[in-house]
Amino acid sequence: MKTKNMIVIMSDEHANKIIGSHGHLFIKTPNMDRLAAEGCRFTSAYTNSPICLPGRAAFATGRYVNETGYWDNAHPYEGAIDSWGHLIQRKGVKSVSIGKLHYRNETDDVGFDEQILPMHVVGQQGDILGSVRDDLPRRMKCKSMSDQIGPGESSYTQYDRNITDLSCKWLDENANEGPFVLYIGLVAPHFPLIAPEAFYNLYKDLDIPMPKAYDIAKRPDHGWLNQWRKCWIHDEFFDDEKVIVALKSYYGLVSFLDDNIGKILNALQASGVADETQVVYTSDHGDNMGARGLWGKSTFFEEAAGIPMIAKGPDIKPGTVCKTPVSLVDVATTISTEMGGDTPDSWPGTSLNKLASEPYDPERVVFAEYHAAGAISGAFMLRKGRYKYIYYVGFEPQLFDVIADPEELTDIAGLTENEALLQQFEQELRTICDPEEVDARAKRDQKKLVDENGGRDAIVAKGGFGATPAPGQDAEYRS
Repeated sequence: MKTKNMIVIMSDEHANKIIGSHGHLFIKTPNMDRLAAEGCRFTSAYTNSPICLPGRAAFATGRYVNETGYWDNAHPYEGAIDSWGHLIQRKGVKSVSIGKLHYRNETDDVGFDEQILPMHVVGQQGDILGSVRDDLPRRMKCKSMSDQIGPGESSYTQYDRNITDLSCKWLDENANEGPFVLYIGLVAPHFPLIAPEAFYNLYKDLDIPMPKAYDIAKRPDHGWLNQWRKCWIHDEFFDDEKVIVALKSYYGLVSFLDDNIGKILNALQASGVADETQVVYTSDHGDNMGARGLWGKSTFFEEAAGIPMIAKGPDIKPGTVCKTPVSLVDVATTISTEMGGDTPDSWPGTSLNKLASEPYDPERVVFAEYHAAGAISGAFMLRKGRYKYIYYVGFEPQLFDVIADPEELTDIAGLTENEALLQQFEQELRTICDPEEVDARAKRDQKKLVDENGGRDAIVAKGGFGATPAPGQDAEYRS
């Protein structure tokens, strides 16, 4: 059965395990849990690049970053490559966005009939500092991560409230004029880690532990990650007390997000078209949340690369749990396929509806890559069966058994008995792309952009602005 309408809700920086239905011990997410109970929860879902613009470009185009060249947060999607929106528009399906997109601007034809209160990149270019890949700069703006924490309101929480109100209003006024795809881009739990007081207070008095492997002696000693830490220096500004406040704020923002999702689901129910509307919830990437002394995203650990993925619809069996790995390109294919678009054969994704109805597939491969801020060289991830393989150009690979070691505390790449497995994974990676060629191509494109904007020294001197400001706010740079 084909759905008549679809709502896709995408949050920002929501780690895959921070949902009650995923088994988290204390997070309060009743609306996400209800959505999972009424549909399918995908337990092994991933971004295709653990940073905003590349991940969102993969979601838009249904294609991998190395195919499209949307490398980092200064290479935003601008509609030059067809999106799922373009495909469904050609079939007469209305396509509307409300909230954060993080594309180039609101005038590019990116496949939406209308963009309502969109957030796009700063100055139509974004974070050019992230394109500096040689002699990685220390990003001093990282200090704001630990400065802006605790209960309260931010421009982001107000933006999310506005997005939610506008989404509910749109459903009330337009839901019966389908078929439509309504994309809703919420920002929470993205930093600043300032949570509305009512939601922060849900966790205020909890005795929560420090992040795993937070002690310096327990952090992984890996050449690529050590370079990463020299750029993303968030943890230099944290002490133990700030860590705990930041974590409670993150949990509060997740519950704030959940509350907004609940309001949207209630509005859908009130609209009268809920029974003929598929809902997909996901996030653009996760957040390390202090694990291993890492903050933000930009790594392939589960916290940063893993994302929530829940789908509910007329042809999805309630209460389904799918363990087959999936990713954002599968969401693109889901939208196009289920809404009657002509999905290109070259797209690597599969409809979530199809995957939800099939047995677990231990041979299915999910692919991700990273070429952005903090990456001294290209990094590539494969998730297949029980293993996660990470290939770093110029550095030793990593291998984790995420079934036996779900917290990824033991890198088993160095074990003699895994040599053949590593070779198999590398061969599989090279059937998707040539990592050295991709790394060189990304760096060429990035150097060209940096040179066009005054060169490395000028870009580093200007500094970075941290998070993209909400509409109506100005970016604040710090060198």
